[in-house]
Amino acid sequence: MNTLSVLKNFLAINIAALCAVCCLLSPPLAIAQDEQADGSLRDRIKQRVAERREGRQDNEIDSAGALKIQKPGDYTRSLQHDGLARSYRIHVPKQYQASKSAPLVLAFHGGGGDMDYMAKDEYYGLISKSDAEGFVVVFPNGYSKFKSGKFATWNAGACCASARDNNIDDVGFVRKMVASLTRELNINRQMIFATGMSNGGMMSYRLACEMSDTITAIAAVAGTDNTIDCQPRKPVSILHIHAKNDDRVLFNGGAGKKFRDESKVADFVSVPDSVKKWVTRNHCQSTPLQTLEKPGAYCEKYAQCKGGVAVQLCVTDTGGHSWPGGTKPRGSESPSQVISANDVMWDFFTSTQMANASANKNQ
Repeated sequence: MNTLSVLKNFLAINIAALCAVCCLLSPPLAIAQDEQADGSLRDRIKQRVAERREGRQDNEIDSAGALKIQKPGDYTRSLQHDGLARSYRIHVPKQYQASKSAPLVLAFHGGGGDMDYMAKDEYYGLISKSDAEGFVVVFPNGYSKFKSGKFATWNAGACCASARDNNIDDVGFVRKMVASLTRELNINRQMIFATGMSNGGMMSYRLACEMSDTITAIAAVAGTDNTIDCQPRKPVSILHIHAKNDDRVLFNGGAGKKFRDESKVADFVSVPDSVKKWVTRNHCQSTPLQTLEKPGAYCEKYAQCKGGVAVQLCVTDTGGHSWPGGTKPRGSESPSQVISANDVMWDFFTSTQMANASANKNQ
């Protein structure tokens, strides 16, 4: 065998040996890469599990299958009632703790509005007030012919528009909504209040008539009592806030000329008659006490009512059809800033609830 043949045989043997070594080395290298990939996958799975656990802390499911809100924030809910899909927004204040019961305020938008408009803090300030005082505020959406929920109204009795004309069961919707809210949140059942603007204020009056077993007090702003049948099971505290120069829901009764189609509204009951109704229903003293008097506004309160409730009227000289202390994007007249509807309302709610609780304790 010559030298060249020997060299070829040597190279062939070494190449084969090298391939064998490579074949031996390759599987561990591949396994290492797979293990690295598996480790990364395991990390991602762990991260997703942790994220889901954190999410469940916001919305836990209790043993009865009910969703539980655990953290502050804004939530949107919907439910089916009377064949209709109904929606509402929830604002849970910053200091909310699931271990402590919180007051609940239901805030009803005006006719032609919707829950999103009522929740605009720059207009009504209810979210800021919620965070300042620690109450949960809920913005229900009225009945609308549109999928968007816009241009909605409430069936408040004699008013208003499609909700009234179609005899929408808004009281039933509110009952179902409150039942759901008390499952999701730790709500103080003795501090469930209602407020509203215009048609929303009228809806608050209807709840005082038909949900007195649930609603402790109401605050109607620029909306009078236009209920058709009112037989409350127990006394309810009533606050009414109105501008003397309201050009839509007139202070002394009737609908203003600015309503384009008065068939959609009503011949509104006057502010004095609305207040008088509740002074009589609640068996209050007939002579009010002046609780506030300042340039541009006054408040008077009817005391010593049955069950520790109260009836209070606050009047501004100016502001038109609006929410005192708030703002509005359109309209000829800005809301009065002499008083804040939110401040007056919350002071009234808390004071009357304490009086009511004391009266019930002494019975």
